[in-house]
Amino acid sequence: MIALSLTDIATAVTGELHLATADGALSAESLVGGTVHTDSREVTAGDIFVAKPGEETDGHLFAPAAVANGAALLVVERLLDVPVAQIVVADAVLALGDLATFVITTVRAAGRLKIIGITGSNGKTTTKNLLHAILQRVGPTVAAKASFNNEVGAPLTMLGVTDETRFLVAEMGASAEGEIARLVRMARPDIGIVLKVGLAHAGGFGGIEATVRAKSEMVTGLRPEDVAVLNADDDRVAGMAELTAARVVWFGESDRATVRASNIHGSRTGTTFTLHLPSGDSRSVSFRVLGEHHVMNALAAAAAADELGVPIDDIVAALESVTVAERWRMEVLGGRDDITVINDAYNASPDSMTAALKTLAQVRTPSGRSIAVLGEMSELGELAGDEHDRIGLLAVRLNISQLVVVGPAARRMHISTINEGSWDGESAYVETPDAAFELLRDTVKPGDTVLVKSSNSAGLRFLGDRLGKLYSW
Repeated sequence: MIALSLTDIATAVTGELHLATADGALSAESLVGGTVHTDSREVTAGDIFVAKPGEETDGHLFAPAAVANGAALLVVERLLDVPVAQIVVADAVLALGDLATFVITTVRAAGRLKIIGITGSNGKTTTKNLLHAILQRVGPTVAAKASFNNEVGAPLTMLGVTDETRFLVAEMGASAEGEIARLVRMARPDIGIVLKVGLAHAGGFGGIEATVRAKSEMVTGLRPEDVAVLNADDDRVAGMAELTAARVVWFGESDRATVRASNIHGSRTGTTFTLHLPSGDSRSVSFRVLGEHHVMNALAAAAAADELGVPIDDIVAALESVTVAERWRMEVLGGRDDITVINDAYNASPDSMTAALKTLAQVRTPSGRSIAVLGEMSELGELAGDEHDRIGLLAVRLNISQLVVVGPAARRMHISTINEGSWDGESAYVETPDAAFELLRDTVKPGDTVLVKSSNSAGLRFLGDRLGKLYSW
């Protein structure tokens, strides 16, 4: 974080400053410029620790550990008996956002900082990583770690900017209406990207229309001088053009898109396609991230980079340098005996599950089998049953060789497949990831391609890691 006085920080978060009384303690005008954390284990000397109450524990309990690790300042909701400066606020999470807003405003006023916000039901983290890879070629760039995209993670990312930062790539997720709007007010993006609107988290939102309204908050908060980068191939996203004052740039495969892909060809080593930009310039791209569906994420990143003046050769070079979307996202493991494990079990929605199964069907070896190990798609609410049925039937239609369904919440996928007369024994159901591992260890053969896919809560990402290690050289 940029260096700020304790007084300025207290003013920014509307808090009450309490100074330590020990010799050598910081004064009200002392500058603090360390990293801001909500995890005491990550604190180092000079950092700021925000004691955030949680659902299962309370950050205030870990304040002494943060002090022991060298924290220079605590942001707390109650005064603690620790020998460092503290700012007492009414709500630590709101204070974190207020501090992020203050820092962003300060840095933006003093330099060339450009901010890109990304939202969508799927693909946010992949697009963020691709755009980060592109932009860091032309200037200092800050982007979220992992999936830091909520009311805590997003401001922590924003607080990482300095006076030298030229680009901030902010991933913005939500589980309810109003949350993206709040993040947009914090960051004030110059470019807002909306990737796709699907059924991810639809249960939490209360249905697809509420999801559309929530995702549209990315563009309704943009100004006329800003740019909205919208998916021309998704009707729900395309409709957002009418809701924004910003200039619209379209990406996709359709003729409507000005940043477009053609000649798309996928394989087990990635996807090749031709990238077309509004200038009329085009280049062939050898994109090594597995799955044709990731081409749309590459187009969104390219569209934003083009708007920021990045040359097409730098865009292509960066896209071709990325080999993994993110840990546990279409991550290719294994290799021994030509056995490939695709670990895509960090998140799952009907759209991403469909894309992953289609990729599995496409990249299997001619001599090997396609094996789908599937767990629950969470947060679908009343849609959960029907959507799990649909995925099971899709596995049948795609002629997946073997389906292994893991866990009671996903069992309907198994039931829907075995009810199909064309299948006889191709689907198995197990209760736990350990049981799935035992089954697969005995049945996977040389040349097989194994997809592991579920929502994070199902824990199959660790099963994917175990299988990848089992079949690695």
